[in-house]
Amino acid sequence: MSITRAVSRTLVLSTLAVLILASTAVALDVGQKAPDFALNGTDGKPVKLSDLTATGPVVIYTFIAAFTPT
Repeated sequence: MSITRAVSRTLVLSTLAVLILASTAVALDVGQKAPDFALNGTDGKPVKLSDLTATGPVVIYTFIAAFTPT
């Protein structure tokens, strides 16, 4: 996997985690699949969660305070 793809995957999934944590939607249960979504990658092209999970498992990692003045 290229570095660009790995970075794009990380950014997309981090955004998913933030959206899930910040939304008023009901939380997912352990083992429940996340809803499919599409966000723009670092190259501006849309990236879908279903496309990423088609190639294998996906890990969500967040940088909660990475871009905040804390």
